[in-house]
Amino acid sequence: MDDLLPGMLHLARDGDETLTRQLTDQLRRLIATGRLAPGQRMPSSRQLAQSLGLSRNTVSFAIEQLAAEGYLTLSAGRRPVVAEGLSLDRRKSPPRNRNNRAGSERINLSAWASSLQRSVWPPIHKERPRPFQPGLADEREFPHDEWSRCLRRAARNAPLRRDRPINHPPLQQALLRHLVVHRGIKAKASQILFVPTAQAGLMLVANALLESGDHAWVESPGYAGANVAFEAAGAILSAIPLDSQGMVISPHKQTPRLIFVTPSHQYPTGRLMPVGRRLELLRFAETAGACIIEDDYDGEFHYEARPVAALQGLAPSQRVFHLGTFSKATYADIRIGYVVVPEALIDVFELAQRHMGILTPVTMQDALADFISAGAYLGHIRRMTRLYKGRRDRMLQALAAEAGDRLAVEAPAGGMQLLARCRPQTNDQQLAARLLEAGVVSRALTKMLYHKTSERGLFLGFAAWNDQEIDRAARILGRIMR
Repeated sequence: MDDLLPGMLHLARDGDETLTRQLTDQLRRLIATGRLAPGQRMPSSRQLAQSLGLSRNTVSFAIEQLAAEGYLTLSAGRRPVVAEGLSLDRRKSPPRNRNNRAGSERINLSAWASSLQRSVWPPIHKERPRPFQPGLADEREFPHDEWSRCLRRAARNAPLRRDRPINHPPLQQALLRHLVVHRGIKAKASQILFVPTAQAGLMLVANALLESGDHAWVESPGYAGANVAFEAAGAILSAIPLDSQGMVISPHKQTPRLIFVTPSHQYPTGRLMPVGRRLELLRFAETAGACIIEDDYDGEFHYEARPVAALQGLAPSQRVFHLGTFSKATYADIRIGYVVVPEALIDVFELAQRHMGILTPVTMQDALADFISAGAYLGHIRRMTRLYKGRRDRMLQALAAEAGDRLAVEAPAGGMQLLARCRPQTNDQQLAARLLEAGVVSRALTKMLYHKTSERGLFLGFAAWNDQEIDRAARILGRIMR
């Protein structure tokens, strides 16, 4: 292995990508395709750096990134080892259940969605947010002047757009370039549909795929909006508990038609689903004939390493619907979400958009295309990633100082909020109510649990609040808990 691996790598020293990026991507590909077998020992970072003529830091960063994604296993004093169970080879999948309604080669649409193909489209108060309200970006830090210029240009161009497709091609192309590089998406621009909110995207997919009485899996604890969308479509929900790696794949549950997951930053625990569990989930979906909704609601913000590639980019067949939103990466008033749909379903999903009225203004789409193409979107994300990381760390320090061992906080690797777990005997709903009376917003963990458990906690946002606001709210929280 020590002699063979360098010959399997081809690094372009004068290429557009950094040597670290090239090395990371090529090693990941070798593992994913099975050319580096599970359990195989890698050369040490020193050995590999010498054989490739690279700095040891370059090699170490690539190995640490792959370990963070779950492709490699590291242990002190030992060489890296290729992790087990990473093959997506369908021949290794477990036998298909003959009772499954859907086969792995075909996605069954609901009767409602199927009927759209034969139809003809007819003409056509809340209080001010307070710490620690989750899910909010800091609108004070948004580049409003640049965004205003994009909006003005889009408004001036509006009379020139005589042919107005509901999904604006310039925004599809601009967003796809971003998603390919930063989220590992594999798609064509036409597969991206724009919706008013991520919740609207959930409703769209649920109504197109689910029949009344179908089973759907949701995470527990998890995002209540998925439950609402699936139940509205007539689905029977199964609450699937989590372990340290995310949703626990349970073949003993009713076979699902649709599975909802938040693999980049699980909602609300903030945990990252490693690549091994992601591949296990994809293999299960293939065998069960199920589709997956991957909600990447705040996947732009990652603090400890490069973000793990989206589940959609790992899928060997088109069963994953990738869901995202601009309101988290920018600020709440930019209410545009998007769904990356399987290529074979583009036409029927655009018809479903029209029939359900899940449309967004083309002028707003045009402004967003300009904002992304000019580099303002990526620049904002990079700046806010640094800022939010500092606020996350400030929140951790403040909670430790004010609440002590009354709260157990697991630092999220990314995202905009965190889960602070309470002692099992704590009534977290009463605690959240008392905090609200004192001017601090939180969400009780028990409101997001759909199976029996003794877990208790508070869901707290840190992204929208500066250091002084975080410290002040933490003092109130600590006083009430004491």
